[in-house]
Amino acid sequence: MRTDVMGVGFDNVTMAEAIEKAKALLSQPGHAYCVTPNAEIVYEAMHDENFRAILNGAALVLPDGAGTVLGAKLLGTPLKEKVAGIDFAANLLGILEETGKRLYLLGGKPGIAEQAAENMKKKHPGLCICGTADGYFKDEAPVIEKINASKPDALFVCLGAPKQEIFMHAHRDDLNVPMMIGLGGSLDGFAGTVKRAPDWMIRLQLEWLYRLIKEPKRIGRMMRLPKFVLAVLAQRMRGGNSHG
Repeated sequence: MRTDVMGVGFDNVTMAEAIEKAKALLSQPGHAYCVTPNAEIVYEAMHDENFRAILNGAALVLPDGAGTVLGAKLLGTPLKEKVAGIDFAANLLGILEETGKRLYLLGGKPGIAEQAAENMKKKHPGLCICGTADGYFKDEAPVIEKINASKPDALFVCLGAPKQEIFMHAHRDDLNVPMMIGLGGSLDGFAGTVKRAPDWMIRLQLEWLYRLIKEPKRIGRMMRLPKFVLAVLAQRMRGGNSHG
């Protein structure tokens, strides 16, 4: 049973439980996709029925960001914890290394996926990264062909929302990958081109503030956060949970 936060159903899991679910998906036949919506993405989904359906159709929906967790709490349906996409992906690398599963990295500017792969291999020497491609493509067919030829077990799709979710959903039957995960700008984090907030800011749920200070141009997107909280409070006053 998923926890509904303004129309998006989240898996109410800890990081450890999310990893266990991912391990199960990796060993199952089929083509599952996982999403990591933050409050900005949920706000977008509130106003886009198709996007909302894509998020809710995922095999795993993880609450990335303090805003999502706050929203669930305000609605009286608290989530266990924030499961940040980049941390989920980082934890998954060890599992992929241990089990000998193959990973493909898709997204970022040219060179970012390669740099991310290099850094991942430093921490996990036994990790098999079977291919990389940047996110700057117009024709999707050659990208799909290249991914399938590499025979990955897991695919990190870092194209930004909603592009990555639409891509995974549209091509879930074309891509022969047991598990795909939409991870936004995570490859920049792995590559080291975008630094994460200090630990104390992450602990205080202030990672959004750090990103805003570092990238003031994000203010337009960040404005969705207070709008999301206001929508949640209005919903709470109405005495229910709905995407309205």
